[in-house]
Amino acid sequence: MAKKGKFFLISMIMLVLVFGLVYGGITLTSNFGKSTTQVTTENAGKELGKLYADIAPATAEPVKGQIDLDPVDVAESLPDISKFPVTVENTTNDFVEIFSSTEKSGNGVDGWLTEVAEAFNQANITAGGKQISVKIRNIASGTATDYIKSGKYVPDAFTPSNELWGEMVEASGVKTKLISKRLVGNVPGIVISKAKYDALVNTYGSVNVKTITEAIANNELTMGYTDPFASSTGLNFLVTALNTYDSANPLGEKAIQGFEKFQANVPFTASTTIQMREAAKSGRLDAFVLEYQTYVNTADLKSGYVFTPFGVRHDSPLYALGQLPQNKQEIIQKFADFVTQDQYQKKAAEFGFNGLQDYKSELATVDGGTLLSAQKVWKEKKNGSNPIAAVFVTDVSGSMAGEPLNRLKESLRKGQKYLGTDNSIGLVSYSSDVTVNLPIAKYDTNQQSMFVGTVDSLQASGGTATFDGIVVAMKMLEDYKAANPNVKPLIFVLSDGETNEGHSLKDIRDLVETYKVPIYTIGYNADIKALESISSINEAASINADTDDVVYKIGNLFNVQM
Repeated sequence: MAKKGKFFLISMIMLVLVFGLVYGGITLTSNFGKSTTQVTTENAGKELGKLYADIAPATAEPVKGQIDLDPVDVAESLPDISKFPVTVENTTNDFVEIFSSTEKSGNGVDGWLTEVAEAFNQANITAGGKQISVKIRNIASGTATDYIKSGKYVPDAFTPSNELWGEMVEASGVKTKLISKRLVGNVPGIVISKAKYDALVNTYGSVNVKTITEAIANNELTMGYTDPFASSTGLNFLVTALNTYDSANPLGEKAIQGFEKFQANVPFTASTTIQMREAAKSGRLDAFVLEYQTYVNTADLKSGYVFTPFGVRHDSPLYALGQLPQNKQEIIQKFADFVTQDQYQKKAAEFGFNGLQDYKSELATVDGGTLLSAQKVWKEKKNGSNPIAAVFVTDVSGSMAGEPLNRLKESLRKGQKYLGTDNSIGLVSYSSDVTVNLPIAKYDTNQQSMFVGTVDSLQASGGTATFDGIVVAMKMLEDYKAANPNVKPLIFVLSDGETNEGHSLKDIRDLVETYKVPIYTIGYNADIKALESISSINEAASINADTDDVVYKIGNLFNVQM
């Protein structure tokens, strides 16, 4: 019996070993010739399918709605001007209000003009026998331009980061008068990691916009830049790049073809500088655009990156706007004279300004009409041959009832005007369960009508299974990509951020990282930290959209990404 038992045990061990070798051989053979990425994606596909089956989303019949074919009304979408802080209050009845770009009219290292304007108001300066002062409003150049161009709110004067915005304001029909070409010196640049910079020098001999765009087109450099509709540096980079391809005709076919080839290898355009910096920290970007004043005030950039200037200088010109009475024109001129005194220019150096004084603008003055056309080219060509496929994941849980859901609907109805017709759109809603309300399809008039109708039909109740909604959106996008491999997938999550049912972020994080789908989150009276944690996985933006400016913010986001 002992011998038989021993023989049986040995036989079982041999059987297990043989089975293990056979199974291992099958597994090895099935993965032979496949990259680790392919195997990982296959595993992710199985996991995604398993989660999707477990969630078992319902399907709703799409509802058609009335669409508005009028062009985007920028003035209507802009919030009340009080949304943007006054960093220096006027101290007299005779004053001018000045819109100022944020790098100089904030606080801390961005507070140079704030301090100088306060000194001006305390200096007992008079004009026409009356004491005068200034009021400074801190507002980004692109946003300020939207207010001025649309007529929503026009201040007495405007000091953007660069002259490009002044040219655009003038081209829109607003009377402008250049009071000072330069209040303080600054330069835009491309910040490149030292290792990549050295590699570019070895390959191309020098580093400038021409060699950088060539390296990107050749897939030798990964770079991001900011929204040219909102960012001074982004707009500057756009027109500089187009000019690099054809200086004689930067809007001609040669320039546009060169730009499309370059843009095909740009991983993303950031809505904000902060979003772009986060992408750089993750190691996914070798280079990105930035102003020199920010560069010198950021220790980790100075130690690990090289700054290469480009384009038009950012010297903060000062413009008077509209038909101003003589006393206001005199106040603006006296303020310009005060700001440009030696003592305040020396002080500017403490804030990081007035560096790279020898750098001269690479471009001659670009007229406003050309700039507006360049923005249009960017909007039409930025996705090249890779149109967007996006799924909107909308929170219809009980906590969204009332004002949050009403604002969500309003922002999608108005924001959808920014969605290009070359793109494909779908929509899911979730509470305790998930519903596919609108399958992904090309955003033609029919799909637009169904999108608007579906949004209008959303109703709130139940719990909040945010990550179940994201899983369903990912599965929809993967299925759509199987038939349309060239599309670039995006997800937009609109929620209050309070997940309390279904799967967790931990359950799906690996899938999101594997598929690399950017998930943009838009919060309504939200737990914004929870939403930021979702967006940060693949360097997407997270918007805290309160009731004042949600439509404007979403319009900007869709304009950049869609």
